[in-house]
Amino acid sequence: MSTVADTISAMQSQTAAYQQSSKDRTTGMTNDSNMFLTLMLQQLQNQDPTQPTDNTEWLSQLAQYSSLEQMTQMNKGLEDCMQYLSALYSDMSYNSEITQTLSMIGKEVKTTEVKGIVTEASFKDGTGKVKVNGEYYSIAYITSIRDTGSGSSGNTTTDSTTGSNTTKTKA
Repeated sequence: MSTVADTISAMQSQTAAYQQSSKDRTTGMTNDSNMFLTLMLQQLQNQDPTQPTDNTEWLSQLAQYSSLEQMTQMNKGLEDCMQYLSALYSDMSYNSEITQTLSMIGKEVKTTEVKGIVTEASFKDGTGKVKVNGEYYSIAYITSIRDTGSGSSGNTTTDSTTGSNTTKTKA
């Protein structure tokens, strides 16, 4: 039975080494893993020598421990994936705002303060700004966008509060 105790001790050492290298792992999972191995070792040390624990029971417990470690590693992988997706979503949102702001150049916009043609677009303080009549306005305050109609038979107006398009054709 000393080989089983040696195996468990070796597994504890490997687990401790793995946990040291994974500093961002939550404390709860770390403690659960160590607790499981500690309980197995205590059970082995305190068993009745006249009626030793069945080998299949030990194998079952070792399989449970292995399953616990795999689930912990999978959870860590999923956390990494979620962080990556969150960063990707943030980048996509920022790029979408850039595209939206740049697409307003040359279009007539209406804000809560002014109406006019966008002559320039820029980004200040992390938000899109458009230049209308010589002044910069945040794109958040734009209430409608109208295509100036160069080369088309009508003018299209987009109401940013409802998202609906209205096309006026010349008779």
